[in-house]
Amino acid sequence: MGSNYFYLEFLLAWLSLLKEAGYRNPAIFALEYDLVPDAQFPTQLKQTVTGYEYVCSITQDPSRICVSGDSAGATLILSLLLVIAGLPDYENHRPGYASLISPWPTLVSNKNRDTRSDYLNTESLHLYGRQYAGNEANLRDPLVSPGVCKDIKLWSKASPGAGFTFMYGSEEVFGPEIRDLVTVLRKSGSYVSVREEPGSIHAWPVAALFLADTQTQRQKGLRDLTIMIRRAIDV
Repeated sequence: MGSNYFYLEFLLAWLSLLKEAGYRNPAIFALEYDLVPDAQFPTQLKQTVTGYEYVCSITQDPSRICVSGDSAGATLILSLLLVIAGLPDYENHRPGYASLISPWPTLVSNKNRDTRSDYLNTESLHLYGRQYAGNEANLRDPLVSPGVCKDIKLWSKASPGAGFTFMYGSEEVFGPEIRDLVTVLRKSGSYVSVREEPGSIHAWPVAALFLADTQTQRQKGLRDLTIMIRRAIDV
């Protein structure tokens, strides 16, 4: 969706739920990164790495950090984790947990197909993916398109200390690629919790907050995410 302003209500609601879960002083750092076609790889990834380094400088303990994002933002989180995996002392830089909503694992894939329910369009997505990559060769680079990485050892190094949560809709365009990535991560030995919401669309926890009828329905995805974070990172 492009701007942190769009997500403001979502983030404030999440902050409130984290306090309810027992965290005394939770904080959310929201990255405003450049969008295509104004910028392309590696600009957005560099911005993500810089943002993560800033948060680490504040917490002084990466294990206290949960990295999160939805859609392309979740893809940048996966790329960030692969960058960390390439560091000699990667274990000292890995976050405590990763909570991903409908990531876009492989930017251009024949498994990304339109569905009758989802609002995303594969043709447009592949156009944006190519704009981000800059050239066809980059589409084979795991830092650009994390889903192409099948290296079990690398994903083992990339995995946060307490693992991952993946939350997505069963009817979304990225469903097959997300399932494939989950399989690879589990083979790497990572703990992966999956919530595939039946009949739901891309980024359904975000969409529900704006479109659902009741507060319970609006906060359903957020509450589930908060519970998973609480299990992974002590208060």
